Amino acid sequence: MFGLGTTELMIIMVLVLIVFGAGKLPQVGGALGKGLRNFKQGIKEEPELEKIESK
Repeated sequence: MFGLGTTELMIIMVLVLIVFGAGKLPQVGGALGKGLRNFKQGIKEEPELEKIESK
């Protein structure tokens, strides 16, 4: 997975915990999830828009 090992992932997790704090992690995770969901939805909708425009 992107060439990251277990040690690197643990370091990243600790840094995220330090930067955002334990109280903000659910909010950060929720915002990240919404962003990914909107991105996936936007990718799926684009071919439909091209079909409409080409008519």
